[in-house]
Amino acid sequence: MKKITLVMLVAIFGLGTLVAEAKPKVIGMKRATAIARSHAKGLKLKAKELEKEKGRWIYSFEFKNRNGSIREVNLNAYTGKIVGIEHENAKKEANEEKNEKKEKH
Repeated sequence: MKKITLVMLVAIFGLGTLVAEAKPKVIGMKRATAIARSHAKGLKLKAKELEKEKGRWIYSFEFKNRNGSIREVNLNAYTGKIVGIEHENAKKEANEEKNEKKEKH
């Protein structure tokens, strides 16, 4: 009985290790920043974060354009592929910040 229990425990913990190793890892903020900067050359980085949006993990970067508008670059956190680039004016940016504050409360 002790051997069966021991074998089961080893199997369970061994399986857990395999599952943990199989889980994909995010590319890292440093690599993601380099990719995002390549799509916003010469622009000042205003904000960056890793966030879950619409059920997927993304890195989100906001760069300030010379005219004051914002260029948002979003990357898949696991692959580093661009999932979206948006251009926001000051009004749209203010509304987005307002909505984010509401969501946090």
